Amino acid sequence: MGSERSDQAGRRVPTAVKILIAGGFGVGKTTLVGSVSETRALTTEEDLSERGIGVDDTSGVGDKTTTTVVMDFGRITISDDLALYLFGTPGQNRFAFLWDELALGALGAVVLADTRRLADCFPSLDYFETRGTPFVVAVNCFDGARRYTTEQVRRALDLDPGTPVLLCDVRDRESSKRVLITLIEHVRTSSVAAVADAALPATAGR
Repeated sequence: MGSERSDQAGRRVPTAVKILIAGGFGVGKTTLVGSVSETRALTTEEDLSERGIGVDDTSGVGDKTTTTVVMDFGRITISDDLALYLFGTPGQNRFAFLWDELALGALGAVVLADTRRLADCFPSLDYFETRGTPFVVAVNCFDGARRYTTEQVRRALDLDPGTPVLLCDVRDRESSKRVLITLIEHVRTSSVAAVADAALPATAGR
């Protein structure tokens, strides 16, 4: 990923950055990608079937009838210099073997959390911490769910003080975009800033 490119007509081409959207089953990954994508989001959702009984934990999301089996994909231009390519990971443990492939080349990640099933995001946290991938935690505020402060969530997840935590509604484009901008800002100031600076343009803009 170069810091600046131009097409044959001399127009500046935004730097392309790969971002992962991770989290537990039913947390809203597909919805987030779909809410911000400038193009029609690619999804690989399939109906839940009897094969998932006893395997997929649907407690707390009993109204969910589909599941992502490979990935979600979307694109959003943050500024003239920066375009994010979003890859939503499958939430069930049985599809964890896909993660390493999806994570190749990713500059950062959003870990979505649901306070009704907070422990579901631990596998994502462990994965990105082990890989040294910068991430933010975004709490998707579901209707009717008990609300907690970001500091309460931080303590419950035992997060590093430097890891951003924010509340969001992934159905809302501006809310989802704010999560992505927070991640980009975090990548710039994280311990891998030297790598990020080589990949990201000087300003992301809002």
